[in-house]
Amino acid sequence: MNDQPAVNPLPPRRALLAAVLAAVVVPLSGCAGSAGEAASAASRERVTPTAPERSSAGPGEPAPEKTQDLPAPDAAVPKDPERLADALARTVERLRDAIDDWRRTGDPAKGEAPEPVVLLSLYEQRVYRYLARNPGVASRTYAKLPKDTAARARDNVTAIRDLLSLAHPVSGPIKIKVRPAEPADALLAAFRRAERRFGVEWEVLAAVMLVETKFGRVRSPSYVGAKGPMQFMPGTWKAYGMGGDINDTGDALLAAANYLHASGAPGDYRRALYAYNHSQAYVDAVLLHARQMKRDIRNYYAYYTWQVYVITPKGERRLTGP
Repeated sequence: MNDQPAVNPLPPRRALLAAVLAAVVVPLSGCAGSAGEAASAASRERVTPTAPERSSAGPGEPAPEKTQDLPAPDAAVPKDPERLADALARTVERLRDAIDDWRRTGDPAKGEAPEPVVLLSLYEQRVYRYLARNPGVASRTYAKLPKDTAARARDNVTAIRDLLSLAHPVSGPIKIKVRPAEPADALLAAFRRAERRFGVEWEVLAAVMLVETKFGRVRSPSYVGAKGPMQFMPGTWKAYGMGGDINDTGDALLAAANYLHASGAPGDYRRALYAYNHSQAYVDAVLLHARQMKRDIRNYYAYYTWQVYVITPKGERRLTGP
């Protein structure tokens, strides 16, 4: 590969792929490696996030949504395509408004997302995960959605389905460490710093971090030993980490941009991402999420609040969120 130092071949990442995934936690393993979606949660370590800051509306600004008007964390997902399309369209519209309110009256550079954003985003994520597992319902639901909402849903559902294809439940207890993500705008500033230095689009870096560790929420090493918020294998980190700390978000993002640039980005993102993780499904998923963030920056804030799931032999389980 162009100007890429010789390193040992990277093991394919398949197994725990960071719940992130559309946030799926399924261990993958790769240049980086991954912490992902396929683990038994029988012996997991869960860190309780700090209470989210609630945004307050000022004069002339819309009042925050009432808790009773928001979907409960485990609210039922309709199975009928028409009702499901209606619920998804309303959720997407309300989520966009809630994100606008957060950015206008809250402070995404500090603390966590407000409750309306968290609950609406979680419901949207759960709908997409349901549709990813039910392609027949998904195709009938897309046909009943407004054009822009259908495109958003199709990209997200396809990405989740791609990542689920890499997830394999494993037997035996696996401890998965999770913690709250750094503030959304602090991460955004770090993505843009890495973009300025290496020319790798911030949306691509954000999509990789989403898939790898759900924006740093998953802190466990992968089953092959990949570490940190961007899941680097030690040998790859030595070649591209520039003397930084593998567990530091800013250092890890610079290293990821460095590696992707050396592997072909921005000229050939598919080649670069395949070097990062030897899976076409992974490459497709990352690019679909990146495309959504390019279309509307509010999609970055929605992804930021997606929760961590693990796949167990008894089904999937959510490890973070309300």
